[in-house]
Amino acid sequence: MEKHFLQTVTISPLDNEVGQQVADYLDSLTKPRGSLGRLEEIAIELGRMTSKKLPTVSRPGAIVFASDHGITAQGVSPYPSAVTVQMAASFLREQATMSIFCRLIGAELRIVDLGINAELNEEGLINRKVRAQGTRNFYNENAMTEEEALQALAVGFEEATKLLETGVDCLILGELGIGNTSPSSAMMAVLSGKDISEVAGPGSGLVDEQVEKKRCTLREAIERRGATADDVLVLLQQVGGFDIAGMAGAMIAAASKRTPILVDGFISTVAAVVAERLAPGTKNYMLAGHQSAEPGHIVALEMLGKKPIVQLGMRLGEGTGAAVAFPIVKAAIAALSELPTFTSAGISDKA
Repeated sequence: MEKHFLQTVTISPLDNEVGQQVADYLDSLTKPRGSLGRLEEIAIELGRMTSKKLPTVSRPGAIVFASDHGITAQGVSPYPSAVTVQMAASFLREQATMSIFCRLIGAELRIVDLGINAELNEEGLINRKVRAQGTRNFYNENAMTEEEALQALAVGFEEATKLLETGVDCLILGELGIGNTSPSSAMMAVLSGKDISEVAGPGSGLVDEQVEKKRCTLREAIERRGATADDVLVLLQQVGGFDIAGMAGAMIAAASKRTPILVDGFISTVAAVVAERLAPGTKNYMLAGHQSAEPGHIVALEMLGKKPIVQLGMRLGEGTGAAVAFPIVKAAIAALSELPTFTSAGISDKA
């Protein structure tokens, strides 16, 4: 299979000239220079991303990619895989945490089924199944074929493009799938060169003994697959997840359109690392929404050179940490666009 958009996508460099214009303009506003701290940094970053002196983030949009993971057969999650379809139904009924947060920030939320191991006939579900049963158990075999990996990436790219074409100017991505911290941990261990014990945590609620079992299982699985960091597309096939691939494809789509991406927690940030490896420069269009309580998240953030906007000890996933951070991003732009200058307000600047 051809690599679809990966062969033709273009990621433009950041507009540093506009970034400097935003920085100069911030210094002319009625506040002590630099007094808004990180908010000013965010405004400058958004200017560089969008190539606009007064960028906007008035229409956030969110996509949650849902899929099951064969590795759950090894007991790496305290929940059965049946919970994936149950939670997806909860999303579609607007009863999930991410649904509530999207209502709060005015974000359109779309749920994309890449491989839920059940048929869900709820209104609003976008059915783009790559494999009906989800990924294979990568303890025994590769999680997916090359064709499936490319298909999941392409679906993410296509669904993000559709959402952005409606006028969305800030993209939030999330995931849903029991066991998905396991492929994320396996990929991060390989990509970072760290032992699995440094990146794999309790996920959705494992206790100490169970966490150790999970780590041993993933360490053995990585060895069995012969996984290396040489080719991230091959690594995705070996130990990845459809949800990770979908988010990576969506991030590449947003970056290609100079649209800011608000990255969520551990799993989303692993997808961000994948996106950057597949389409260098994608990370330039990312803001890290928060720092998850999962130990591998800080490793992934460091690989991208990103610092989180908030740190609340969250580890739910779904895009929730990014959604919570969005009002802070919006505040940065509000200050930039609505504060008067010293000159227009008739206020004396400091000597």
